Amino acid sequence: MTRTNSLKLRALGAASALALTLSGTAHAQDMLKIGVPTAMSGTYADLGNQAKRAVEFAIAEVNAKGGVAGHKVEAKILDTEAKPDLARKQSERLALEGYKVLTGVIASGEALAIAPMLDRWDALYVATVTKSDKITGDSCVRRAFRVNHQDAQDAAVVNPWLAGRKEQKWAIIGMDGAWGRGSGTGFKEAATANGKSVVAELYPPLGATDYAAYIQQIKASGAEGLWVALAGRDAVSFATQARQFGLLDSVFTAGVSFVTDNTVQAMGETAKGIHGIINYSATLDTPENKSFVAAWAKHYNGDQPSNFEGETYLGMQVIFQAVEKAKSVKPIDIARAMSGGSFDTILGRVAFRPEDNQLILPNYFGHVAETGGKLRPVVTMSFPAEQATPAPSGACKLQKL
Repeated sequence: MTRTNSLKLRALGAASALALTLSGTAHAQDMLKIGVPTAMSGTYADLGNQAKRAVEFAIAEVNAKGGVAGHKVEAKILDTEAKPDLARKQSERLALEGYKVLTGVIASGEALAIAPMLDRWDALYVATVTKSDKITGDSCVRRAFRVNHQDAQDAAVVNPWLAGRKEQKWAIIGMDGAWGRGSGTGFKEAATANGKSVVAELYPPLGATDYAAYIQQIKASGAEGLWVALAGRDAVSFATQARQFGLLDSVFTAGVSFVTDNTVQAMGETAKGIHGIINYSATLDTPENKSFVAAWAKHYNGDQPSNFEGETYLGMQVIFQAVEKAKSVKPIDIARAMSGGSFDTILGRVAFRPEDNQLILPNYFGHVAETGGKLRPVVTMSFPAEQATPAPSGACKLQKL
């Protein structure tokens, strides 16, 4: 080999080594981009803002520690107005711009519109608010995971709670959509199992403002108890009018997502005494949750995290840990790390079921009462994850990742 050829080979070797070094550096610096298609306007705007606050807090917290496995994290938020068609368009836009890890969706109908497109977009969706059983049931897809409670998990804790209630005749009112009707179905099954009857089922449209006719139907039905599956502005409007018409004084009332932290603040005294499922509370006594609540209060000027903020933060914890396990920010790699995986969260160590990508979680029941000089949902019954999570329905047929 000539001296000239030898020098050329050395130069090529050095260039290759430099290219590999630069490639490794670039890879280490790839951003983890979180897309947040959520309701920033309309009936569920308050819920969307809660999801936004939790995402922003989690990102600020992890970036202050250097990011996730060397990757800085950023988010982009687009308004969906809680409309499925718009949610699909906004999610596609986010994915095309590189924000392929999607979270923060509010309405179940939105999630059901997004999920079938995830493979095409090379994206990942982590549900933190949406509850419909269909998301991890017959409409499940391999790139969609849920870290919050599905309707079936809520129904599982309604059963033992109902067993201790004296009311025999119940009415149901829920938003006319996948979540509202799913919650209604779950409650009806629990009521029947406990020897109680459902005498009225009402499903007003999302964004309804006049509930007078529905309230009259509930009063005329002879119901002794009322189950409510309304959230956000719908919950506040219904509760305010139900109190004005005397319904809350004459019929025992409980629900799911009905008396959350923020809706209780909006309802004021109207909410006092209403019972309901509490999926997350800042008062939960785990070391991880206490640490989170303290950090949140410091960041948000003394505020405590609401239920949807807590659940969305939990989702971000899972995403970050999956990235660390995968050593990658690629959605398919993150999904593989999530599938069947266990994660340390503010609710303790929890795991995904490989059968349907549903996180197995504890759950809680309580009522609105004054604590620390402030009305808020107070946990009175706790259910461990094994009791609060029924077996998979078998409706989900996941393809291999």
